[in-house]
Amino acid sequence: MLAFVIFIVTLVLVIWQPKGLGIGWSALGGALAALLLGVVQWADVAVVWQIVWDATFTFVALIIISLILDKAGFFGWAALVVVNRGQGRGRLLFCMIVLLGALISAFFANDGAALLLTPIVIAILLRLEFSPAAALAFIIATGFIADTASLPFITSNLVNIVSANYFGIGFGRYAQVMLPVNIVSVIATLAVLWGVYWCQIPKHYLKINLSAPETAIVDPLVFKAAFPLLIVLLMTYFATEALKIPIAVVTGIAALILLALASRFWQKGRGAVISVNEILRQAPWQIVLFSVGMYLVVYGLGNAGLTAFGAQLLTWLGAQGAVVATLGTGVLSAIVASVMNNLPSTLVGALAIDSAQVPAATRELMIYANVIGNDLGPKFTPIGSLATLLWLHVLSEKGYHVSWGQYMKVGLLITPPILLLTLLALVFWLPVLNGA
Repeated sequence: MLAFVIFIVTLVLVIWQPKGLGIGWSALGGALAALLLGVVQWADVAVVWQIVWDATFTFVALIIISLILDKAGFFGWAALVVVNRGQGRGRLLFCMIVLLGALISAFFANDGAALLLTPIVIAILLRLEFSPAAALAFIIATGFIADTASLPFITSNLVNIVSANYFGIGFGRYAQVMLPVNIVSVIATLAVLWGVYWCQIPKHYLKINLSAPETAIVDPLVFKAAFPLLIVLLMTYFATEALKIPIAVVTGIAALILLALASRFWQKGRGAVISVNEILRQAPWQIVLFSVGMYLVVYGLGNAGLTAFGAQLLTWLGAQGAVVATLGTGVLSAIVASVMNNLPSTLVGALAIDSAQVPAATRELMIYANVIGNDLGPKFTPIGSLATLLWLHVLSEKGYHVSWGQYMKVGLLITPPILLLTLLALVFWLPVLNGA
């Protein structure tokens, strides 16, 4: 009960974010309370750090890369290319914006997609003079695709990194399993969003107020380096898998290269148009404290019996066959994530799966179902993921207020069919991949 109270208070502070108290300090305060009250031991700190450090610093490096490319005009250029190629057809534009969001989420993580693409889409919608209802359709689509398209690579979501590291899944193996599954998730998301909002999407739009894509480019050097760097980065993930080099190291080197290019260090800063100091200040350093603190609090919940209860439940699901085990694990993870946030929920699910008595093939399905549930399930509620909280914050700053009631009405309508279809894709694809 004590562990549960500490968790609830910590979660409230993380969501509320009192002035001057970021998510990191709130989570760290909860962890300190858990340590002082004996819910977790000092030895658990090392265990939790081993689980989260790679995921945490990979996330920070990815956001730094995203921020640099955003300041260089990369995402603004991409959005204008999409709008200009929409040929003045509103429904084609809707599909292309969703697919752009899926690409950004895959390569720059769901938080990067929510943080960077949303304000660009809003600016374009204002220029196109869309009605409020049409604008809301595009904004909701941008927010939802950020999470539902974050399955394909280990680096596409913090959840994926934590799960892959915990169970020792390599970058290549993970991509083999989840790339096809992610395609189904993106198609399902597009289909469901289309079904809900097609009446609100204008058939045509005028491009007269739009600038040429090239006008969005602020730093040509960084812009030109973006595509080759991203290709090399992706190839390096695959190449270094056998060497057991942490993903954070590879991603960190890529971030340092971009920082060096942006700063023009070889010219002692002459010609630099991007403030590297500002980028480093904007980097999500609080996530380091949040990861350690929140996971320690959740680890305390596991010590208090949550892991054992989850393991019993998953053992029962595993005895019902592959389909029930996969759907049950995914839906259960989604519900837990929507209530307690997907980052702590991921660890809860991983600990439970690790303790469950199930066949190896079922266990593998459960591992990936837990990822899917924690990537997609947070869309049920506003507190489900940091990406959603960031997205709502960006909307608020731009003058678009979405209440929790409005959000949940949409989330409960859109999320279930996407989650179900994606889990069914996993049930079908993984046995085929394994030759079963």
